[in-house]
Amino acid sequence: MADHGHHATDIPQMDYAEHERTYQGFMHFAEVGTVACLAIVAALAVGGTKHAWGIALIGTLLTLVGTAVGIASKSLAWKAPAVPFVLMMVALVLL
Repeated sequence: MADHGHHATDIPQMDYAEHERTYQGFMHFAEVGTVACLAIVAALAVGGTKHAWGIALIGTLLTLVGTAVGIASKSLAWKAPAVPFVLMMVALVLL
């Protein structure tokens, strides 16, 4: 058999703390990103169905700010981009 120069003692042990930290970061980003995508789709729906592209632009800009705040803050997380999502849904219903 081929000898690759690696032995069982050369393999480093799993860093479970770092693995868990990476997973938590991924889940945080996925939650914020999912709500941000929903808010952008709601803004596009406002612009497309109600022809209120100015409100849709404001909703998109609020979504970008909310997403940045949500990614930076662990306590706010998905709640920050949820605010423009709710506003766009209200605009979709009321306009």
